[in-house]
Amino acid sequence: MKKTHIFLTLFAGLMAFTSCGAQKAAVKDTVTLSSASKATPKTAKADHLQSLAFVQRVSDQKVYAQNIVSSMTFTATMGDKEITVPGSLHMRRDKVIRLQLFIPLLGSEVGRLEFTPNYVLVIDRMHKEYLKGDYNQLDFLRDNGLNFYSLQALFWNQLFLPGTQKVGEGDLSRYTVKTDEMGTLRPITLQNGNMTFTWKADTASARILQTDVNYKSAVHGNSSLVWLYSDFKALGNKMFPATQSFSFTTTATKKTQKCTVRLELGKFKTDSDWEEQSTVSDRYKQMDVKDVFGKILSM
Repeated sequence: MKKTHIFLTLFAGLMAFTSCGAQKAAVKDTVTLSSASKATPKTAKADHLQSLAFVQRVSDQKVYAQNIVSSMTFTATMGDKEITVPGSLHMRRDKVIRLQLFIPLLGSEVGRLEFTPNYVLVIDRMHKEYLKGDYNQLDFLRDNGLNFYSLQALFWNQLFLPGTQKVGEGDLSRYTVKTDEMGTLRPITLQNGNMTFTWKADTASARILQTDVNYKSAVHGNSSLVWLYSDFKALGNKMFPATQSFSFTTTATKKTQKCTVRLELGKFKTDSDWEEQSTVSDRYKQMDVKDVFGKILSM
């Protein structure tokens, strides 16, 4: 499989997830406790405060850096096909997420995937083609109100709320904490329409080690995204996962499809001396967004 096809499928999968996740539904404004119905008012209040305190600890783990730059090893698997290539990751908070893939040994860029709040850009250096899509160009994205910031939170190892830019102090009570859950991981959940979000945080460190997103629809099938975080390393006075692995599975197409991507990051840098937006040569041919999605989603 061509490396840029992996990029395009990754693009489609993440976009399909984010479009569903950005649907705006009423979210309950109080912490829901799995054991609250059996508790006395005094116990329920104590559980409420304990749960809220844990969500606050998890929220406080987010890094303060505005820029994260790193070399990476990029591995993508689809079916029986797998590629592993060197690459780089550039992220600027609220501005851009950029993944670049290089030809092994030669170091020349072969492909680039860039997410911004306003558009998604895929550049195929090998064939001198590119795809640049305003989210509103795609009906299923426009109708569901795609939100870049949910995707950003996944890459940055943070909590998020569908349809919003950031999670404020007053939003923490919207999450459900399973206080009766035993073990080293404590689930934090959020229900939003057909979507269920679960962040599994380490009980001791309050770091998010796994994020699960599940979408169930009688009309559009079932889709799931599982995002794993490991190998935490210092970034300023916080810790950031140097290894991230995410798998997207969907039954919305003619057959069940699964794509898994693993990012193994090198040494972190926080410098800001790099371009925020990529430019495309006028010699490159633009691909049609809807045609690309149509081909990918009908595979």
